[in-house]
Amino acid sequence: MRVALKQHPDTPCKALSSLEVTVERPCLDEIVLTYFLGGNISRLALPTAAPRDRVDELWKHTCFEAFVDPGDGYLELNVAPSGKWASYEFVAYREGMSPAERVVLNTLEYAFGDEHGELRVSFVGLPPIDAWRLGVAAVIEDIDGRKSYWALAHPADKPDFHHHDAFALTVSADNA
Repeated sequence: MRVALKQHPDTPCKALSSLEVTVERPCLDEIVLTYFLGGNISRLALPTAAPRDRVDELWKHTCFEAFVDPGDGYLELNVAPSGKWASYEFVAYREGMSPAERVVLNTLEYAFGDEHGELRVSFVGLPPIDAWRLGVAAVIEDIDGRKSYWALAHPADKPDFHHHDAFALTVSADNA
């Protein structure tokens, strides 16, 4: 399924005019997300390639995110075009955060041109249940250091990807 992310109205972005994502679930414990960026890609602040290590605070710069709610707490998955990534688990809304050691980056591929960009990422080790509630989001930093926040839904006055209502998709193993 392919869905459009919406820019938070309080965070304008000169670099992007559109941001869409496809969601695939090739097996019960894997998610594959492909982000499609449209606009003036040269205005994006893209980190340089680095070793694929777990790193905290990726959201401070351009970062692509997914939030997976299997029904008992939720997971946060982050990846930057540099190859840095992170996965966390929460027991409740912004509570009990700890590294999700079982969830790991499987693949990361990306290409950025003048007007289009694409980033494809997969994580494995997610809870192997039939259906998840899913939030998909991105923090986009432009070359001037301004950040815009994109998500399936923005249920609060300020960007909040952790908000329960931002988990706007239900993804089953058979309909991803």
